[in-house]
Amino acid sequence: MNAIMLSRRKALCAGGALVISFATAGCSSSQTAAATGIGGDTKPKLRPDQLDSWIAVRKDGSVIGYFGKVDVGLGIQVAIAQIIADELDVKFSDVSVVMGDTATTVNQGGASGSTGLERGGVSVRNAAAQARTSLLMLAADKFGTTPDKLTVDNGVVTVAGNTGQSVSYGELIGGRYFDVTLDWNKKIGNELLVQGTAKPKDHADYKIVGKSVPRADIANKLFGAEVFNTDMRVPGMLHGRMVRPTVAGASVVKIHPESIASLPDVQIVHQGNLVGVVAPKEWTAVKAARMLKVDWSSPPPAFPHQADLYKAMQAAKPVGKGGPKAKGDPKAVMAASAKTIDATYLWPFQSHASMGPACTIVDVQPDHVTVWTGDQKPHYVRDGVAALLNMKPEQVHAIWLRGPGSYGRNDGGDSAMDAAVLSKAVGKPVRLQYMRADGTAWNPKGPASVHKVSAGIDANNNVVAYHYHSTAFSREDIASHPDDPTQSLAGQFMGMPVVSKAVFDVPGETYDFGAEHLNWDVVPALLDRASPLRTSHLRDPLGPQINFASECFMDELAYATNMDPVAFRVKYLNDKRGVAAIEAAAKAANWQPRTPKTGKPQGAVLKGRGIAFARRKDTRVAVIVDVEVDRHTGRVWPRHWFVAHDCGLVVNPDALKLVIEGNILHATSRALLEEVKFNPHMVTSVDWLSYPILDIKDAPETINITLLNHPDDMPRGAGEPSSRPVASAIANAVFDATGVRFRQAPLTKDRVKAALI
Repeated sequence: MNAIMLSRRKALCAGGALVISFATAGCSSSQTAAATGIGGDTKPKLRPDQLDSWIAVRKDGSVIGYFGKVDVGLGIQVAIAQIIADELDVKFSDVSVVMGDTATTVNQGGASGSTGLERGGVSVRNAAAQARTSLLMLAADKFGTTPDKLTVDNGVVTVAGNTGQSVSYGELIGGRYFDVTLDWNKKIGNELLVQGTAKPKDHADYKIVGKSVPRADIANKLFGAEVFNTDMRVPGMLHGRMVRPTVAGASVVKIHPESIASLPDVQIVHQGNLVGVVAPKEWTAVKAARMLKVDWSSPPPAFPHQADLYKAMQAAKPVGKGGPKAKGDPKAVMAASAKTIDATYLWPFQSHASMGPACTIVDVQPDHVTVWTGDQKPHYVRDGVAALLNMKPEQVHAIWLRGPGSYGRNDGGDSAMDAAVLSKAVGKPVRLQYMRADGTAWNPKGPASVHKVSAGIDANNNVVAYHYHSTAFSREDIASHPDDPTQSLAGQFMGMPVVSKAVFDVPGETYDFGAEHLNWDVVPALLDRASPLRTSHLRDPLGPQINFASECFMDELAYATNMDPVAFRVKYLNDKRGVAAIEAAAKAANWQPRTPKTGKPQGAVLKGRGIAFARRKDTRVAVIVDVEVDRHTGRVWPRHWFVAHDCGLVVNPDALKLVIEGNILHATSRALLEEVKFNPHMVTSVDWLSYPILDIKDAPETINITLLNHPDDMPRGAGEPSSRPVASAIANAVFDATGVRFRQAPLTKDRVKAALI
């Protein structure tokens, strides 16, 4: 297919559209109209402080929302369209949403941190509310009345009590721009916030928000009509592949072009230790990457033996410390306690293992660059490519297309940087698609961590002191945004300076144990640059591993104080909405008080039930799982789930349930199967045989979901929180079934079988 390039203005004019802009906070609507010339035909620049950067209305009355985030599979564009439709009083079917195109949307941070509705949706809602008010002002001028005398139904404005005086949004705007300025907090990304003088509707007045509007994109995906970034083709495009070292930390000694002399029209790109090949045909590029002989240096082993990983981490000198949450003197209180309990929990490196490896097309021209990317943060991809090529961000246009999926910083940003290097070198657009081994072995990993937890218990079986400490690799060995080429494989292979951040976290749940101290240490990366064990954000960054330790320990404390695990959490949790979530899950599951099993369990299949609670910012999730453990094979089957989910206002109940189900499945895979394998020289997890993921036969039979809707609240994050308590709930259920505590993830068949023999 040929690429069709339209400017925002041409695209809107073709539909007879008006692009609307924000009113300035502090001005009355009439003052704003007079000051900025509502009805003008000069389009303001694409900026957060312009309403036309957010909302457009076509001559036919249909509405376009411009959303600076993207949908990587959760259906958020439906919820955004619902919000716009309700605020503007138009039909949902008349709203379309443009996402992640840097020429037409402002940088709202892409898909990041479950902020799509919690933060991104707020600005869209404010913009839509201001658009409605601006349109009512135009209608009031037309009919010689005031906005409060008007009603709107499906985009038609009518003078109250006079059906003969009505006009549609499309008739009102006449292809002009409003050019009204907004109040902007001067931030970009997730923190960006805009608002006008118009007050958004009360949630009680919504008609579409709160309804389960189905997703329109599913049919296209099912029937092969969806255009993914891997499907994109542009004129004159060449194909690229990268050649990686077989030993981590190796440098290029010599390249042998003669090794691919039999292949036609192949170009080799070599800059520092970056090596790539470009060819007119993709299969030729694949063969060239396989056949090209490169002499690499023989560096010392970059990694410890995998069996020694956690020991090496605890022996390493920290490069960063942080996260202290302190109250009282837990060390002194523990020393005076009737008894103490402690435990150590281990979490491995984990990979994104996306459905497909990353693919990016980059067309580098002398004065401009076009990037077609599936990365979840296209605006930051634009910035990173611009920095790599020493160009201005406005010279780079990043176009987002759906990719193979993303759970944080996967290989999408690296792919864009590599493709930019190749395209600049050969002077033509280059489509770079990684091979499976490139994607699985070399993508950024979720960090491995060690968690030591201890508590003091008084003579009355009350927990009176608590200490939580993590030793881990940083969650930002490379940054979560691909906006800095030094944080990419391309930049690091080419010798750019590397600056890493030491970042980790502590549990977010608010249990009150009197004296407590929670902190973390970050240890140095195993290889300082271009490492296949670089660490960065993986879905709900750090949440599952921190919660695995903290919520498994909550179970251990419950039994140590002779309490049921549900009752224990309710007693100590200082969070009313969190308690409500736990009680809702317990009710749905018909929870019965648990006591530790005594004696060796009998039977081939052992059954158990476990609970875990998580709070991720302002979202609370409680989960209960029923598991079956095959003592002979070690297979753990989380068969039935009960989830209570509180993320504030529920915009689309069915879509939210699907998001929760996806979280449960993905987190179950991480809890039972996913662990990056490596030897002293290289990552050996390169595909789904060496890095297995959840199979359909191990998927749960049922996932029962209770949504705790709070219509008086804002919508909170839902893309990640329900993944957080999954591993801990499974481990707690396995203990309930077997009487054995598993403190190392994942709970693989081999580990479980060995413990039950």
